[in-house]
Amino acid sequence: MLMLAGIVVLHVTTIILLLVATIDNAWWVTNTVSTDLWGRWVSTNSDWHYTNLKDGYPEEYLQAVQATSVLACIFAILALFVFVAQLFTLPKGQRFTFTGVLQLIACLCIMIAASIYTAELHTNETEGGYGHSYVLAWISFVLTFILAITYLVLRKKSE
Repeated sequence: MLMLAGIVVLHVTTIILLLVATIDNAWWVTNTVSTDLWGRWVSTNSDWHYTNLKDGYPEEYLQAVQATSVLACIFAILALFVFVAQLFTLPKGQRFTFTGVLQLIACLCIMIAASIYTAELHTNETEGGYGHSYVLAWISFVLTFILAITYLVLRKKSE
């Protein structure tokens, strides 16, 4: 029972981290600019102003990062619901394979998003650095991978 609670807590934590990484505006930060996957916030005269991200970024790479980040969130949430459903419907002694596969897809999606962002966006910028949302995306990758392996190995108890 304690292991089950730990898995659910880790899964919910991973979903929260994925959502924060996808939504929050700190993938690339400087003293006056904060960029996320959807827009750029520029500080002028102590006021933050939203600007469109499409200017100056390769649109196809940006859309790929956006799409795979959203897909990672969707697959991670879907995996949690499938896990709960499998707790009640899976025969004793069976593995949580479908949940593990969904979690592995979420893992691959967030890895693809962060990898494309690293390789294709902000490559020529000399000022600034990766923000906490970018770091959370990579942490989410590790946690989703650990969960995927856990689900693929885990068997339903035969008590």
